[in-house]
Amino acid sequence: MKYMLIMRATDAAIEASKDVDFDEIINAMGRYNESLIKAGVLLGGEGLAEAEEGFVVDFDSETPLVTDGPYGETKELFNGFWLIQTSTKEEASEWAKRCPLGPGNKLEVRRVHENEDFDQDNEYVQKEQLWREELGTDRPVAG
Repeated sequence: MKYMLIMRATDAAIEASKDVDFDEIINAMGRYNESLIKAGVLLGGEGLAEAEEGFVVDFDSETPLVTDGPYGETKELFNGFWLIQTSTKEEASEWAKRCPLGPGNKLEVRRVHENEDFDQDNEYVQKEQLWREELGTDRPVAG
């Protein structure tokens, strides 16, 4: 099963991280990533640039509205993610608990849909599988 670990931080956590040496943060994350790789569960992951560099597309009106970051009131910012593949939900939970995050941070863990979750007679479900094969994004289950 594939899971996305979504890193979220409060404004307070972001402020607190400014008191920590950036190399220390990078090294802790690097060790965590290395452990995921050595275990064969890491499929991908990325950190994200500051919210000020981003934008939001709001679909509440007929014409989507684009707003530059930062996004007004923020309680938690989405700062990055890992995509892992594990045998069980419990294994994904164990990996999430090992992440080197401090107070004010959270990891939201969500299962990623597999092709088998959808109606196999649907034209676009069938095309999706072909596209994945063409792009080389079909990955075997990690063990």
